[in-house]
Amino acid sequence: MSGPPEDIASPFRSFWMGGYEGADHVNARGDALDMVRVTGHDRQLRGDYAAARGLGLRCVRESVGWRLSEREPGRWDFSRACEMARTARREGLQVLWTLMHYGVPPDLSLRDDRLIPRFARFAAEAARALRPLCPAPRIYTPVNEISFLAWAASATNGMGPAGVLGDAGQEDTGVSGFEMKRRLAHAALAGMAAIREVDPEARFLHIEPVVHVVPAEDTDELRALADRIASYQWQSLDMLSGRLSPEIGGHPDALDLIGLNHYHSSQWEVPTERRLAWHLQDPRRMPLSEMLRLVFERYGRPMVVAETGHFGRGRADWLEDIAAEARRASALGLPLLGVCFYPLLDRPDWNEPERWHRSGVWHATRDARGEVHGRRVVHRYARALAALSRQ
Repeated sequence: MSGPPEDIASPFRSFWMGGYEGADHVNARGDALDMVRVTGHDRQLRGDYAAARGLGLRCVRESVGWRLSEREPGRWDFSRACEMARTARREGLQVLWTLMHYGVPPDLSLRDDRLIPRFARFAAEAARALRPLCPAPRIYTPVNEISFLAWAASATNGMGPAGVLGDAGQEDTGVSGFEMKRRLAHAALAGMAAIREVDPEARFLHIEPVVHVVPAEDTDELRALADRIASYQWQSLDMLSGRLSPEIGGHPDALDLIGLNHYHSSQWEVPTERRLAWHLQDPRRMPLSEMLRLVFERYGRPMVVAETGHFGRGRADWLEDIAAEARRASALGLPLLGVCFYPLLDRPDWNEPERWHRSGVWHATRDARGEVHGRRVVHRYARALAALSRQ
């Protein structure tokens, strides 16, 4: 599979894509994360992009990083993003830009309404810096994973000082995260409007997790709980489209392109929180193609699998499974315009930065001090991805 349905013009340079981890929040320990720096991606851009192109990828996801770009109110530094844009253009790659990848400037929190106009100003300045460097169409994700971010910041301490002030331990994200989702969706809408003032041709890819929840036992009470928890995945997109909280200015046209993030752990049972094991072929799992069908029936917009991947020895098998689901989605007539494998580079854990995940196409090689100085390819995973790109 190498393209969208024939009646839909894709804005993406390739169907198969790759993403570079760009989280930049302050974690529960107080560590200020910068995944682009710690993986060495900022220092090895040209080699990383050439390697991605060598596998047949022509489209990559990158993060501008609000916290990293606005250290003081109203003062922005987009030098890293601009270097990414210039290098990608030289290597023949299209970049899909995430503006806010969880982190906020140090004087703001995710509970602060000042976040909305500040983000709009930041988004406009980012678009102003990138527009002359990136060929059209320029595609932006204003706020990455509003639903996940709101849950992590309100029900856990995972987003550090920007988030929880007393809700930790509330499992019901429909309660603990709703106001934060509303604020972030409002910020995303304000950011879109500000970007369009600078770049009327800009496109928008809103990215949210897509999940499946089942009851641990077949009872009315647990079926209702599973349905309610699963329904929370729609809240952010419903806000952006004006179905929910219309006072923040959502409208159907805001849902230009929809990105769905799905991993092996994105399906679970309640109330145990046990994951439906992919490697054991748990029969309660829902095929990704069916999940995409539900999204399309609800919103009727073109879609991308914006993040998916696995770790360890399961990486290539997961890729092949996802490719089969993409073919099924195409056979169903769904407008699936691309699949992004994420992350291309192995990365450290957000909460335990000394521990690295084995999830990338390339592992970072490090010296005795832990500094990244090279790459080591995972051959089976790379061969499988290159084979897909040739189809």
